[in-house]
Amino acid sequence: MITTKDVEHIGWLARLKMEEEQLEGYAGQLNSVLDYFGQLDEVDTEGVEPTFHVLKVNNVFRDDEVTGCLTHDEATGNAPRTQDGYFKAPRII
Repeated sequence: MITTKDVEHIGWLARLKMEEEQLEGYAGQLNSVLDYFGQLDEVDTEGVEPTFHVLKVNNVFRDDEVTGCLTHDEATGNAPRTQDGYFKAPRII
């Protein structure tokens, strides 16, 4: 059971200033969370295999194969500005 004193200490550790009514509110909320975990502990999980993900997910990596690349004109074709076949960017300095 978490008391307001515990919440005050946690707040002190987190450098949070809390009013008295906030301490009581947070203590009640934290106790309800602990109660819920207590209910979960009562669930019979005998024979249930542990799962690590709710969906069956496999890696979707593709093979590392050499493929064709863009031509020079395809690579620079959508650039807003080019000059002499190169990308042209605004001057920075």
